[in-house]
Amino acid sequence: MTEAPALTYAFAVCRGGGLTAPAEPLAELPGLGTGAPVRTLAAGPLTAVVQDVPAAGYDEAALRRRLSDGAELERCARAHHAVITAASALAPTVPLPLATVYLDDGRVREALGERETSFLTALDRIAGRVEWGVKVYAPAGPPPAPETVPETAHEAAPTDGPGNGRAYLDRVRARQRSREQHHTLALRAAERVDAAVRSLAVAARRLRPHGVEVTGKHRTHVLNAAYLLDLGRERELRAALASLRRDETYVQIELSGPWAPYSFADGGIADGGMSP
Repeated sequence: MTEAPALTYAFAVCRGGGLTAPAEPLAELPGLGTGAPVRTLAAGPLTAVVQDVPAAGYDEAALRRRLSDGAELERCARAHHAVITAASALAPTVPLPLATVYLDDGRVREALGERETSFLTALDRIAGRVEWGVKVYAPAGPPPAPETVPETAHEAAPTDGPGNGRAYLDRVRARQRSREQHHTLALRAAERVDAAVRSLAVAARRLRPHGVEVTGKHRTHVLNAAYLLDLGRERELRAALASLRRDETYVQIELSGPWAPYSFADGGIADGGMSP
């Protein structure tokens, strides 16, 4: 029976020889669940973390269908992240984008060779460091009392002369000013949080805040940032954020990590600099 053709899925790149005894911890991972082991692939001074995947399920058309399904996208993303996390626990690791697939091992080696200098520079930058995420949210302001600020213009329409009309407009303006003041206070608090964490980090990157579809209507995302910190500075980071939470009572501050340095691996690499 002829074996079904396979492609090579690439998760991450490490320095050659950086993964100590990689076969044991990585081969135990299910990866994408194809049945093939997660393995390493040497390419000059670099090593790729890869897995064989069936061409029928991971060619361009199949990937488009797979990643358009929300549940399948989440499954693949979690599996991809799990392998990167395991590799980064063993050695400095440059994460590759989800769904980085090559025709075979030879194409992987070619791609690494073309970006060798960029990968080595990125690996030098992230060695001994991890990424932390900090999010700052502003809670929604207290809802106005229905009798003082009606919810709609129809309900608010003045009916008893110009005096009532002016009073209504005053209330609308006051409500708008209050919202603007709340937002300004939240932005200033977020800048103080960012400045404090940047003072501990070797690099920082602002990310796009989440919209209401993620945060819900009860709060607004005013800071979404990633920071690259040296290993061993976690206690300082947590202490700084604990102090900020006591001082910045108006906003909510969330910390996540440590992560593999997705945001600092190198713009051209982390954002899809390798091509099949």
